[in-house]
Amino acid sequence: MTAIISRRTVLATTGALAFAGAGSPAYGGTPAPAELLEGGWVPSRADKALVGRWARDTWRSLVAMTDEKTGLPADNIGESVTNPVRSKYTSPTNIGGYLWSTVVAKHLGIISPQESLRRITQTLTTMKNVVHHEPSGMYFNWYDEATGEVLRVDPDGTRPITPFVSSVDNGWFACALMVVRNAEPRARALADSLLNKMNFKFYYNPAARPGGLMRGGFFETPPPDEETDQGNHAGVGPDVYYRKFHYDTCNTEARIAGYVGFALNQVPHTQYFATYRTFPDSCDWSWVEQKPKGVHRTYLGLDVFEGTYEYRGMRLVPSWGGDMFESLMPDLFVPEATWAPRSWGINHPLTVRAHIEHGLDDAKYGYWGFSPASNPKGGYSVYGVDAIGMDPGGYPSDLEATNYDAGFEGCREGVNPNPAYGDGVVTPHAAFLAMAYAPRQAIDNLSKIEKNLHAYGGGGFYDSVAVKSGLIAKRYLSLDQAMVMGAIGNVFGENLIRRSFASRTVESRIRPLIAMEQFESGVA
Repeated sequence: MTAIISRRTVLATTGALAFAGAGSPAYGGTPAPAELLEGGWVPSRADKALVGRWARDTWRSLVAMTDEKTGLPADNIGESVTNPVRSKYTSPTNIGGYLWSTVVAKHLGIISPQESLRRITQTLTTMKNVVHHEPSGMYFNWYDEATGEVLRVDPDGTRPITPFVSSVDNGWFACALMVVRNAEPRARALADSLLNKMNFKFYYNPAARPGGLMRGGFFETPPPDEETDQGNHAGVGPDVYYRKFHYDTCNTEARIAGYVGFALNQVPHTQYFATYRTFPDSCDWSWVEQKPKGVHRTYLGLDVFEGTYEYRGMRLVPSWGGDMFESLMPDLFVPEATWAPRSWGINHPLTVRAHIEHGLDDAKYGYWGFSPASNPKGGYSVYGVDAIGMDPGGYPSDLEATNYDAGFEGCREGVNPNPAYGDGVVTPHAAFLAMAYAPRQAIDNLSKIEKNLHAYGGGGFYDSVAVKSGLIAKRYLSLDQAMVMGAIGNVFGENLIRRSFASRTVESRIRPLIAMEQFESGVA
């Protein structure tokens, strides 16, 4: 396989502001140790020019998605950025992604400080005035990007919906507000006026498990087609109607809602350890992809099974689907590898290595990087490295939806432990997320995707491409483009997004918590 950078180099890239001098401010203003820079990757002039072009084109797609009057980005557009056809819906996540992308665009010199302030102020002013759940300060899942009105019909236009208030979507929007308040001081008061109303206690259910779990979200009024739990965990305002599911695994994008709850001092730290690293290793859980191995440790009085999955000689904590989005998007904001070197500092580089080895050595696609995205055949699908995910249905890495299943040792035989893969689907934003951990490999991989697969247009990389057939999903998704901008901002902007998110107060409320844990991740 292409050699991945060492863990020490990983920490140099992520923890010491990759292109800053040794005395540059790290998270919370702490000086970056000079020794972390030794052996760290340094981009060439050609690297900077190439990634700079990618950033400018990606920003062009985000501008094309954004309504000129409301400042709200559409969820997606087609391939044209000069005559964009917008989706007519957006979400708090999309809006947050546009905000932090604007911060990156200003930092990289793509737009002026004046334009940055105008765009951010326009968007935040719209959000201050849209209808939302006022007792919690939270926003509904779907809005019309052209009017700011709450959608009461599903985005595909097929059925009426009851507006939903998602914990994860509001978590990403809150992250964006936290970035804006530090990166754009002239908009701080406006960002604070929204952030200070957001109460993540509404999602925290202390009775879900020992330590408590975060709910998926709630409705303001009861939906006619879904059974809900009536209640109010925050004790503020009237009861809401909770969806019955909780987020009970650790390595998913949903951990961002807990992080924000910790940062705002609204959710107790026990919530972090109440989530599963893997499900237990008993036959009661044999429906998942493989039997985990691990040890039990106690944190904050809670028993945690530090389970891991095996893939190609690596042991790592799996995500639900084995994709980059679940594992690495929270790391755009929380410098997990630096703050938690015995857990995420080992697991994140191994996740990237697993994606590289899967694409190049296992499935032999010649390319790598797998994450939920547009399907080259149409619609939207999930993609991942199935072997490092728990989902028994699998997040496949190809169009054929090839499912890996190793079985559950001592409980059931595997149905497909040695799959033959087909037409692999790579998603460029996944490679950008990996750039903080394998910058040379990520840039080379993306260059090949552009040059050989031609999955590139006026707005940057298209959302996905099938490597054998050459089918391309020629559209741009605002979330995926925002992940691209966030990743570039961190790797080429001195950890811009992380250091803007991680104030001293935020660091004091998250770093000691995640630093105490030790995963069983490693290389056999």
